[in-house]
Amino acid sequence: MERLDGSSTVPAAFRGGIVALGNFDGFHRGHQAVVGRAVTRAHAEGQPALVATFDPHPVRFFKPDLPPFRLTTLDQRQRLFAEAGADAMLVYRFDAELAAVTAPDFVADYLVSRAGAAGVTTGEDFTFGKGRGGNVEVLKLLGQANRISVDAVAAVDEDGEPVSSSRIREALQAGDCRGAARLLTRPFAIEGMVVHGDKRGRTIGYPTANIALDRYLRPRFGVYAVRGLLPGGRVANGVANLGTRPMFHPPRELLEPYFFDFDGDLYDQVIEVEVIDFIRDEAAFDDLETLKAQIARDREAAKAILAR
Repeated sequence: MERLDGSSTVPAAFRGGIVALGNFDGFHRGHQAVVGRAVTRAHAEGQPALVATFDPHPVRFFKPDLPPFRLTTLDQRQRLFAEAGADAMLVYRFDAELAAVTAPDFVADYLVSRAGAAGVTTGEDFTFGKGRGGNVEVLKLLGQANRISVDAVAAVDEDGEPVSSSRIREALQAGDCRGAARLLTRPFAIEGMVVHGDKRGRTIGYPTANIALDRYLRPRFGVYAVRGLLPGGRVANGVANLGTRPMFHPPRELLEPYFFDFDGDLYDQVIEVEVIDFIRDEAAFDDLETLKAQIARDREAAKAILAR
């Protein structure tokens, strides 16, 4: 699957396509409906299907001091879009220049001239352009003026409420991994390079593969049952601490999975860790022996959860 720069002219092979337009952070059920509409239309018309996303998230640009909130990286979104049937991902770099582009200019320049779009699909609540001057109704009018079709896809409901990235973040911050997974249609997953730590886990018999949380949303800090997607296609069950490691100093926000029945070197390799279920909150213990005993109980709890 191709990753294209939204500020450049799209290659000829991808022009005349149907563009799914949105932020798509998390790529939840509602986002999947928007992209699915674009893919269905594109296939029916014999045209390419593209998914346009923004990086960084526009909220990050306007409110740089907000705590981390991302649910997916660009790499994760690219794989998810490909699995949904898209042919290319179009990345709009959200900076001061793009923030100053009006809604009419975004359609005429970025969608029509640069992307060569023949049609657009988006969610009914999508806004765009300088000062959020564009919405779906504006997009439809601009589409008519620029001879591109516009499809607006209704929100997808779950338990009587629209599926949204905000609902998923709230679920994760409450430790409700399974609730978040229902909205996402898959477990929430953190991807990153395994970094060198202080190797204390190895000295107590539980070596961990430490991953910095970076720009990801911070779920409820605690211990989780996890599943690791490792290099070479290997899948490994495990238990992980997600948080600041209250037993050790200095505090450092990490995801620290310990994988069962795994003996190998993952340093400097990129892995993805699915966060399956919450076990308990983070806690400090009186000594390492008490900590080891608790980790053993956490391991058995995680094994029971993952066996289900």
